[in-house]
Amino acid sequence: MILLTVKDLTHHFGGLCALSDYNLELKADELLGIIGPNGAGKTTIFNLITGVYKPTKGSIRLEETEISGKRPNAITGLGIARTFQNIRLFSELSLLDNIRIAHYAKTIYHPLSALFQTDGFGSEETRVLNHSRELLAFFGLENEHQTSAKNLPYGLQRQLEIARALATKPKILLLDEPAAGMNPKEIENLMTLIAKIKKEFALTIIIIEHQMRLVMNICPRIQVLNFGTVIAEGNPKEIQTHQGVINAYLGKKLK
Repeated sequence: MILLTVKDLTHHFGGLCALSDYNLELKADELLGIIGPNGAGKTTIFNLITGVYKPTKGSIRLEETEISGKRPNAITGLGIARTFQNIRLFSELSLLDNIRIAHYAKTIYHPLSALFQTDGFGSEETRVLNHSRELLAFFGLENEHQTSAKNLPYGLQRQLEIARALATKPKILLLDEPAAGMNPKEIENLMTLIAKIKKEFALTIIIIEHQMRLVMNICPRIQVLNFGTVIAEGNPKEIQTHQGVINAYLGKKLK
């Protein structure tokens, strides 16, 4: 089943074309890696899919629903969640509250229920609290639930951001450079964690990443962007030996 269809997606910043005629068909349960040099257009793809940018041209469909141009909160509600290249946690709030906040994209009670503390409000708040604790436990953070997010080690802050994205119960999870700033041991742990998340939550995942070891080891399918255009697509072995990819990364042809 095709879960996400992107057709002829193009985006300009003034006179600069950041992405040109990008196409993607993403099947349910896939794990896709997107790589490319800095400025290739990778994060622009995520920003277009999640509604941060409105495309200059093109279509984005989640199953049968056109989502291009919709607001980010609406897209989250439809089933797409993301993390960011630069961590965007609520640093002063506890781990538990960081995850609880994410649930409110899909709460099912009316604001008046919250005002008057109705039974519906109470049962929904209990559900949110229980699910938040379950997510913390999945990541091994249940004993830190009252810790401020800013006091977590960097690698665990990355994990908390993923947990917060999972709180929205997405169909598709977009991970924007999840290994950025991590040491080799943390990257090893992250690889294991992503595989565990994919299996446990039955997710379709797209990863943008500069850590080639991570991408080549966990992504069966990889796209390579350069100057806003896909220059190669295939499995890790095909990508590693593709002359266009080698040229893009090294800036010259191999002899």
